[in-house]
Amino acid sequence: MKRIFILAIVATVFIFSSCKHKEEEKQEDLKFLVTSPLERDTIIYKEYVGQVQSASHIELRSQEKGYLEKIFVDEGQFVKKGQLMFKIMPLIYQAEVEKAKAEMNFAEIEYRNTKSLTDNNVVSPNELALAKAKLDKAKAELALAQAHLSFTEIRAPFDGIMDRFQKRLGSLIDEGELLSTLSDNSRMWVYFNVPEAEYLDYIKKAKAKNAQNVLLQMANKELFDVPGVVETIEADFNNETGNIAFRATFPNPKGILRHGETGNILMPVTLKNAILIPQKATFDVLDKKYVYVVDENNVLKAKQITIAQELPHVYVVGSGLSAKDKILAEGLGKVKNNEKIKYEFVPFEKELAELNNLHAE
Repeated sequence: MKRIFILAIVATVFIFSSCKHKEEEKQEDLKFLVTSPLERDTIIYKEYVGQVQSASHIELRSQEKGYLEKIFVDEGQFVKKGQLMFKIMPLIYQAEVEKAKAEMNFAEIEYRNTKSLTDNNVVSPNELALAKAKLDKAKAELALAQAHLSFTEIRAPFDGIMDRFQKRLGSLIDEGELLSTLSDNSRMWVYFNVPEAEYLDYIKKAKAKNAQNVLLQMANKELFDVPGVVETIEADFNNETGNIAFRATFPNPKGILRHGETGNILMPVTLKNAILIPQKATFDVLDKKYVYVVDENNVLKAKQITIAQELPHVYVVGSGLSAKDKILAEGLGKVKNNEKIKYEFVPFEKELAELNNLHAE
């Protein structure tokens, strides 16, 4: 019985030693993927919250007082320039026009009679001048009455889209009262606020360049399919926020953008000789970023780095690495600091192209 127990112990030790030996052989045969940071000029996009507005957006207000007699359009309807939209009851103004016409006709008859008498030397030229003045006054009063009558018809000053009606049919309208708004959405203005430091960087670069092209990310996170151009910058900084407002103009041929929308402006910024590494090559210790650098003896050394910018799958390194370093790209959880490894080197440029293809999909 004792002999059997000893044999069992020996067998267990042999099996454990065999497994351990196989595990060590497997560990020795394991190769890790190593790469080097990529140094190249890189375009990043700074993001700003934007407010979309129509280049032409106006309030439609009554110029006369009266009852809203007719509405010829509907909310959300596209209207053409000169199209009749609202009509205010014109009875009083029509009567004023008829009165002014009668007075003008009377003055015109009086003028003709006076002219005939003047031609025959019956009355003095002064009498003719007085009659002419009365006729001119009557014509002016008629023109004024006709203008008031025309104000009872509200027509579109340009092509655009009607907004919500503020008054309903039959409402009593006061002079200057808001009826609706009209938006021409063929061109859109997007306003966004830029901090002072970034404004100064922009101004320095803008002096040597043409107008800055920007992109618009809509609320559904998709990019608007037409790029815009920064056209103007407001005169003053906001003393409370330290920002200044920029305005970018976007063509809107499909009418996708509407007045009052929100979105994010993406402004491209070129980083010269940026150091790029894959995000998966980093690990966190508390609130700091680290990578494993492979030294000349193939030993891993944990090194702290700073991140300047974050791109899809990629970090732009602020400090801590150079393009000559070799870093562990995969398997960070399987190694530890000061451990010697075997590795296979893969240029990051090749892997970056694969990451970009993955991001595009």
